Amino acid sequence: MSQANYRFVKRFYKRSPIYIDCIYNHLKTYIRGSRAVLDRSEQTDKNNRLEVKANIKVIGVGGAGSNATNRMIAAGLNGVEFWSCNTDAQALDLASAKNRLQIGSKLTRGLGAGGNPSVGTKAAEESREDIAAALQGADMVFIAAGMGGGTGTGAAPIVAEIAKEQGALTVGVVSRPFLFEGKRRSNQADHGINEIKSRVDTLIVIPNQRLLEVVDHRASMQEAFVEADKVLMQGVQGISDIITVPGLINVDFADVKAVMQTAGSALMGVGRATGEGRAVEAARNAINSPLLETTIDGASGVIFSVTGGPDLTLHEVQEAANVIYSAVSDDANIIFGAVLDDRLHGEVLITVIATGFDMVSQQPPYPTHTARTTPPVVRQQIQQQPQERPAAPANTNGKDEIKKIASDLLDIPEFLRARNGR
Repeated sequence: MSQANYRFVKRFYKRSPIYIDCIYNHLKTYIRGSRAVLDRSEQTDKNNRLEVKANIKVIGVGGAGSNATNRMIAAGLNGVEFWSCNTDAQALDLASAKNRLQIGSKLTRGLGAGGNPSVGTKAAEESREDIAAALQGADMVFIAAGMGGGTGTGAAPIVAEIAKEQGALTVGVVSRPFLFEGKRRSNQADHGINEIKSRVDTLIVIPNQRLLEVVDHRASMQEAFVEADKVLMQGVQGISDIITVPGLINVDFADVKAVMQTAGSALMGVGRATGEGRAVEAARNAINSPLLETTIDGASGVIFSVTGGPDLTLHEVQEAANVIYSAVSDDANIIFGAVLDDRLHGEVLITVIATGFDMVSQQPPYPTHTARTTPPVVRQQIQQQPQERPAAPANTNGKDEIKKIASDLLDIPEFLRARNGR
């Protein structure tokens, strides 16, 4: 400011202090208002950034599928949007999902498909536009259904087809009926599985007959079906948590999509363990679930997540990784993350999703774990649940990178060094 202007302002202020104060107050109010607008704008931008996340939807088709979604909702599964889809209006009224879709109302008049898959298919075709509207905007769609009946067997493949048409990563998780349910129902289930398999990216089949190997022989039918629902719930939760749970390092949706897109048959297992050797035991439990028809042996794609409390050690993560690596091919595309969860005290939870192998050629009476030579060490991506996480590093299956990171942090035994040096 020039001397002349300065003298003028000083003289003016002495003569008109009230006027100057008035201007000052107006300016102060304006500045405060501007700051408030900026603060709101910054908060909106922050909220928009936080809202940019994968849109995951779980749709239960038919009676068994709706029952499974009911279990997930009761268990408090978060981060996904639930839908129940049925031809039976009465059963749909009992669904826990807020989003409900009655299909084929003209064809069935809300009375169900009568165990006829062709009726289920026609009902889904009739309501094709409604199904498309329900799935709109989804990045990933889980389709839960029981095979062998009418609605689930017939409609689930159509739902999968619509989800794929909209560009969603589509995962089918279906159950095969008990043997005592009869040959006709078993044949319908086989046909339904073949139909949906050609329309999804990844398909997990849960054989109800193997529930007999899991539950106590005195368990009721209700308890047996609860076990099947738990497998479905844990699988969905394992994937959704990997994508949506805040943490230090993010295993993002693009990584999951890289493993599961057009992968065909998959194994999805969850294992828990406590006490000595808990990490190894949890890993083995995850890959050897008797409810899953496909073994992990020879998988070309694996998503592997370890969750533990503050007492989880790096060596435990390494031990669990060894179990997983020993069961997959050396060139497998492996995505790995580890989550620290304060709610887990003395317990380790492991989720494994393995893809890229032929289901027909791998149906042994019992899933087995095949140990090969000592596996390479795994890179560490320790996630801290309460904190905000940066974007994940680029996914690679390069074991040189894995070995380099681990060698800086671990005392690698001689037999591992021998393998790493090859």
